[in-house]
Amino acid sequence: MLGKLVNRHEKVAYYGVKDAESTVTYRRMCGFTKMDTSKNPVEYTRRYIDESFEQTDVVAFSPSISFAFDRYSGDPVHEDIVSLADNEILGTDAVRSIVIVDISTKDDSGVCSAIKRDFSVMVENEGNSTDAYTLSGTMSTKGEKIFGKATLSDDSQTITFTDDE
Repeated sequence: MLGKLVNRHEKVAYYGVKDAESTVTYRRMCGFTKMDTSKNPVEYTRRYIDESFEQTDVVAFSPSISFAFDRYSGDPVHEDIVSLADNEILGTDAVRSIVIVDISTKDDSGVCSAIKRDFSVMVENEGNSTDAYTLSGTMSTKGEKIFGKATLSDDSQTITFTDDE
């Protein structure tokens, strides 16, 4: 028998937005119509001379997140991503932390399991809808996974992340 179905809305992404003093606040990524992760495994394939088949091992992962969102004015996450695109920000200046929070693990004090990782944010398309102004692109891995806990704010719009170390 199968267990409880995990709903998509129970895996919530929070985006690290820096303020003028470079303090990072993790804000809920609202208005996103697409946010899927490709694991992009790196394979090592070889054929030994004494075998008639190839062997393959996974030697690394290079995850990326495909995203799309309807642009809302005043949303700090949207404003940051638009700024990266409009100003054509390059290199490490375009790296942001994303925390994926598993809401289904929330305890009575509002703490959930979470995974944080840095990504290079690359906006690839904008304005390809006649209904709402949209942006889409890819966030590519720029660091190791950090396992931890996320404490939700009262309205669940921000979190505090604490790593498990």
